[in-house]
Amino acid sequence: MTYLIEALKQALNLIIGGDESVYSAIQTTVLSSSISIVLALLVGFPLGFILGFFEFKSKRFLKLLVDTSLSFPTVAVGLILYVLISSRGIFGDFHLLFTIKALILGQFVLALPIIIALFSSLIENMDKTHLLLIKSFHLSKLRFILTIIYELRFELVSVIALAYGRIVAEVGVAMIIGGNIKYHTRTITTAISLETNKGEFATGIALGLVLIMIAFCLNFLIHTLKKAPK
Repeated sequence: MTYLIEALKQALNLIIGGDESVYSAIQTTVLSSSISIVLALLVGFPLGFILGFFEFKSKRFLKLLVDTSLSFPTVAVGLILYVLISSRGIFGDFHLLFTIKALILGQFVLALPIIIALFSSLIENMDKTHLLLIKSFHLSKLRFILTIIYELRFELVSVIALAYGRIVAEVGVAMIIGGNIKYHTRTITTAISLETNKGEFATGIALGLVLIMIAFCLNFLIHTLKKAPK
């Protein structure tokens, strides 16, 4: 117990004292995760709407693919992306490997199926009377989609939080295609893995505390928005 208390004290000193390596990992995580979640939302919302709203021949097969991708091991996703963006891959000329862009790409790939699957389910389970009422306004396609997104805004906050939590806590993809390079592509989770293996538990605990704080802030935001007057 004494050992744990000492480790917590050292962790707080690292956070309060502004340890450069700790804050670099936090900055990299927040930057890459924020950009990737925005990109995933821009792509995922329209695709989720199409999958949930329209009826077409291959819909069930596409839903099966999306649902299957939700359970893909992150290490497998990282390996596939590594093959694609390595110097011998088809996207090797873009020199993405071991860069922030590679991290963003990996997190985007992880977040996209979550957003598509959950948003399409929200559309399918939306109150039919409410949906018919929106249809009766004869809006343009874009305004129709935006109106539905607005009507589902409180449920979508949970979807976004779930996807963001998934990519912030991810290790496999970040380690394989990010390279865990200090002050460059090292994220909170890859730093925790490395520091723990080195026996630097204080730094690992400090970064773990930051992850817990991020999770707390996300849940606090969700509860606050859900309590807001509709």
